[in-house]
Amino acid sequence: MSKQVEQPFPVVLETLLSAEDLPIHLLYRLSDMTDDQFGQFRARWDAADADRRAVVARHLADIAEEEYLVDFGPVFTFLLNDESAAVRVAALDGVWDSEDIYLIPRIIKLMQADREVAVRAAAARALAHYVLLGEWGQIDARHTAQIVDALLAEYEKITTPIEVKRAALEAVSPAPDPRITDLIRDAYEVGSDELQLSAIFAMGNSTDERWLPVLEAELTNPSPDFRAEAARACGLIGSESAIEELEELLTDDNIEVSAAAIYALAQIGGDQAMEILSRIAEDPDFEPLYDVIDDAIDEMEWVDNSLGFLSFSNEDDDEDDDLIDELRLN
Repeated sequence: MSKQVEQPFPVVLETLLSAEDLPIHLLYRLSDMTDDQFGQFRARWDAADADRRAVVARHLADIAEEEYLVDFGPVFTFLLNDESAAVRVAALDGVWDSEDIYLIPRIIKLMQADREVAVRAAAARALAHYVLLGEWGQIDARHTAQIVDALLAEYEKITTPIEVKRAALEAVSPAPDPRITDLIRDAYEVGSDELQLSAIFAMGNSTDERWLPVLEAELTNPSPDFRAEAARACGLIGSESAIEELEELLTDDNIEVSAAAIYALAQIGGDQAMEILSRIAEDPDFEPLYDVIDDAIDEMEWVDNSLGFLSFSNEDDDEDDDLIDELRLN
């Protein structure tokens, strides 16, 4: 069998941006481009049809979410200035795991001043990852403070659209700022249904167990949207106290609620959660959820193996330390 010849980069660009059918496999050629290739891409991109640019950008964002070996970072950074709002939203979705601190001011500006509400909300969502990086100590505290202040200011503006408010509250919720707890409580108690849903999400995202009584009560809310969101939040907090209530949701009339409860049990983990998931994995009544259950069990096993590996590594480290101490004494 003859080896397939790789298409020249200009041909790849022309195909991606003008062919009737978009060849998804060629999108990977936009990862790790050389400077010359990136220059060609920018020159050709601006001349492409707006609808095609939006389709390409969305596919790139979807690939970036699933594939960790691709690097479309320079592409997404360039696309933040695109004339199409759909392209800007896709670019913001694409930088969901970026650690580039130089993007922070640009994303904040898009949240504050973009002419499209969807872009402003996407920008707020993109800042969520940077908040987590700050919590993990992976970016300087001054960058985190800048982001948190910007998100809170946008949330508290009277003129901020509800879609942006929701995204801002959800994004800022893991931060330890003392203002956030009251904002979550107020949004839950007096906000619209949409804002209440974001408050429930924020409760889980904060991983603060003080919210568990509220969330466990919401597991019986008449609204399936509220039950599902509360289940997800319980999973994020990870307390075993919610297991029994989550087990009851496995037979919920709404399949999305049942799926949320399954994933929440997997996040909580432990023997009780594994026993429940293993049991329903063989129950024919749960056949529509078999794929969800399998994914949840796989995730639990992966976490257990990872923790086991870390524990084993720590034991090795302890043994190495003991050996070093013994050699020093001798």
